[in-house]
Amino acid sequence: MSDMAVSTNLSNQTWRRSLPALLALLIAVVLLYRDTFWGMAQIWLRSETFTHGLFVLPISLWLIWRSRATLQPLQPRTEPFVLLGVLAVALVWLLGELVSVNAVTQLSVVALLVLAVFLVLGWQVSVAMLFPLGFLFFAVPLGEFLMPQFMAWTADFTVLALRLTGIPVYREGLQFIIPSGHWSVVEACSGIRYLIASLVVGTLFAYLNYRSAWRRWVFVGVSIVVPVVANWLRAYLIVLLGHVSGNKLAAGADHLVYGWVFFGVVMLMMFMIGARWREDDTTEPTDLSPKTPAPMPTSPGRAGFWGMAAAALLVASLPHFWLDQLNQRQNTAAVLLDLPASFGSGWNRAASNFVMMEPEFKNPAAQVSASYASEPDLLGVHVSYYRAQDAQRKLVSSQNMVVASEDKRWARVDGGSETVSLVDGSSLVVRSMELRRLENLGTSTEQNLLVWQLYWVDGAWTASDFKAKLYGARQRMLGRGDDGAIVLLYAARGDQGQGRATLEKFLGQEIPALTQWLGHVRDAAAVAKP
Repeated sequence: MSDMAVSTNLSNQTWRRSLPALLALLIAVVLLYRDTFWGMAQIWLRSETFTHGLFVLPISLWLIWRSRATLQPLQPRTEPFVLLGVLAVALVWLLGELVSVNAVTQLSVVALLVLAVFLVLGWQVSVAMLFPLGFLFFAVPLGEFLMPQFMAWTADFTVLALRLTGIPVYREGLQFIIPSGHWSVVEACSGIRYLIASLVVGTLFAYLNYRSAWRRWVFVGVSIVVPVVANWLRAYLIVLLGHVSGNKLAAGADHLVYGWVFFGVVMLMMFMIGARWREDDTTEPTDLSPKTPAPMPTSPGRAGFWGMAAAALLVASLPHFWLDQLNQRQNTAAVLLDLPASFGSGWNRAASNFVMMEPEFKNPAAQVSASYASEPDLLGVHVSYYRAQDAQRKLVSSQNMVVASEDKRWARVDGGSETVSLVDGSSLVVRSMELRRLENLGTSTEQNLLVWQLYWVDGAWTASDFKAKLYGARQRMLGRGDDGAIVLLYAARGDQGQGRATLEKFLGQEIPALTQWLGHVRDAAAVAKP
């Protein structure tokens, strides 16, 4: 028997020993992290932005099958040191789970699947199918955090283009008015859907049609830039079409249809142009038979592959044992939330007709709003309290907004941050925004509100999403539960800065009282736990 035949026979035997162990490990990982995988699948099914996730795994498997002639002569070999990577990624998953960050947990479980392949089949085989394995990460529903910035860019370009066209525009935040009517940039106008769809398809196109790395990266870059610019042009053209037609065209749901048609034409042109530089695979088949006899590399037996798979499963299970221990200390009692009748520095609950905020915070365990007066100042306080957080109930989430872009009552005019001096001499940074009323709510309050937002987590205050997540992780890992709250303070803006003065007066004086009250809410619920 020739050396080539011996090599092929040994390779086939090794594949038959390794693939069952790999398949069993992959299934076990999916079952072990089933809640995270199911959370991804639910997003694929309900969100048009991430529907492509349903097709990522079949495409990845097809790409691997397509490379079978290259893979078959290679010999799988276990890589025990990859267990360290499995442990590190599993701990990252635990951290993401503790702070309810879907992107972290979902990226981690996909990374575990990829590491399982490296662990059981070895580097040589895994590198040969590196792109199909990397393509799996497109299954993670990632990118919605970019939506506010993309909406702002779309509004910036649209307003600039309209003014260059000679159409006068009055803009407030994401809302703008032209002589023919009122327009606003909503989530569907951000272009995130176009960008993600273009990036996924463009990356696959580049891999299949180019051989040189620089052409692939250039086309991927084009796949990012083109949909962003195309979305800006789409938004501008839709507004322009509505303007010149007296809002008879592109004024309703049909503007979304026009948008997708425009996007489809742009993408078709991009791929047609990209195909002109296509590089066909002209590599000549190589002679795999050795010139001189060479010793065959040893490979693990069946027990070696299965033992490595079992070790990986054990390592991947460790964070679940830790999480179970932490969950046993988790407080799940009902939240008893009621703002006090007064605060110590003369702020009393007001029976005035001051407008109440109804922010778009998703699934809090409890929420409450009230007005407070300290003559001549009047403000509102809203608290959304979170406990037993999960994928659908999170203190810090891109879906938690003071006002949504499609809100019929309020429009965000401006936003930023403010530094507030506190009664103890320290300072605190708050998230600030100005809102304009879009409809008459039946009150005499002026139309614009100034709103300050803060997180209270583990007894600390912050306006930073990142710090709130870190405080929450610290709280969970120390066994103190996951209680947290979003606090909004709001007042009529006023023409001379009265609104800011009112908010600063209240927060500067009452931050200790707010801290104490929230601590009582947490502790009272802990006592009430069965």
